[in-house]
Amino acid sequence: MNVLSIVIPAYNEEHGIAQIIERTLSIRSRLREVGVEDMELIVVDDGSRDNTTAIAARYPEVRLIRHVTNKGYGAALKTGFSHARGDLLGFLDADGTYPPEYFPDLCRVALEENADLVIGSRMAGAESEMPLVRRVGNVIFATLVSLLGNHRVSDSASGMRVLRREMLSRLYPLPDGLNFTPVMSTRAIHEQVCMREVPIPYRERVGRSKLNALRDGVRFLRTIIWTALNYNPVRILGGIGLGLGLLTGLIGAVIVGMRLSGITYLGPGGVVAVFIAALAAVAGVTLFSLGATFNYLVSLFHKRPVRQGLFGNPVFDRPLEHHFGWMGLVAMLVGLAIGAGSLALSLNGWPIERLWLYLLGAAMLMLTGLQLSVFWVIMRVLEELSQREIRVNHDLEGQPCVE
Repeated sequence: MNVLSIVIPAYNEEHGIAQIIERTLSIRSRLREVGVEDMELIVVDDGSRDNTTAIAARYPEVRLIRHVTNKGYGAALKTGFSHARGDLLGFLDADGTYPPEYFPDLCRVALEENADLVIGSRMAGAESEMPLVRRVGNVIFATLVSLLGNHRVSDSASGMRVLRREMLSRLYPLPDGLNFTPVMSTRAIHEQVCMREVPIPYRERVGRSKLNALRDGVRFLRTIIWTALNYNPVRILGGIGLGLGLLTGLIGAVIVGMRLSGITYLGPGGVVAVFIAALAAVAGVTLFSLGATFNYLVSLFHKRPVRQGLFGNPVFDRPLEHHFGWMGLVAMLVGLAIGAGSLALSLNGWPIERLWLYLLGAAMLMLTGLQLSVFWVIMRVLEELSQREIRVNHDLEGQPCVE
């Protein structure tokens, strides 16, 4: 029997809690039409100092749970989930912004499409009264989550969802604050949870909003990035490294173009640009290599195959980090050749003013080559460790033979 437990976290919501309870209780018959035989409504009072608890207690159909002190939006939801009896878990805010009448639509998608998490999307084209600042913020966060997870999400912070109870073990741990939902979306993508979105309308809330656009926006951003780093570090660190590499290439192309056009004097600005290019090259290789290395560590922790490629697919015929060995060796040899050539020219009377750029390039190549080679060795060791258990089991099973 499919049972839906709907959790409503409430903190000082005396002006809207009665209306949202009554609207939620009215959907029982529509839930049965989509295959949900029973519904349980749980209100978690998160330390309210007004009449929220007294109002919710008037409804015998409501299961009321109280926090003695305010613990946060996410904490209230987790308390509700821990007391719920349904195999499907739903939640929405107590301020009237989300329409409980759309729970049957979310449940239909969960049951018919075997989805593990169904999100009511405020950004998918339905009527919305969301303030402009929050709309822009939601677009930014949804885009960030989509890029980091390589999976399109239109509303990463929606507070109306339905999920299967067994997904909690894959989605936890989740934060206690308002960043509960964007972190859930980020984890769901990286855990490869089957997600769907259903367009829902959005209304202006009843009472004063508890969301601080700046403070909570920064918290959302920080936790989304940190959560993604726990799954696919190379997507972030590698992206930064790639950007630094492109900066190096751009500066190098400009300098080569100047030389080809007959300009041999760089000037103070040109010298600074060259040193920025050198630093960007070394830093870019370091960050990309660290990201790839961390992916192997994440693989060991989660006991899953290593996520390869900056954009979710292997680069070249194999993942790029598999080429670090020969790439590092070539870079060191080229740097050594340039350095040796510069030394020979200096012995033939060339002044240092003509050779410093070549010497800087040689040092940069040798350093980046050494980095690539070292990281290649580290990643090969981590790859061996990640395959150790599989190989042990293979050896214990023995080889097929004929008697």
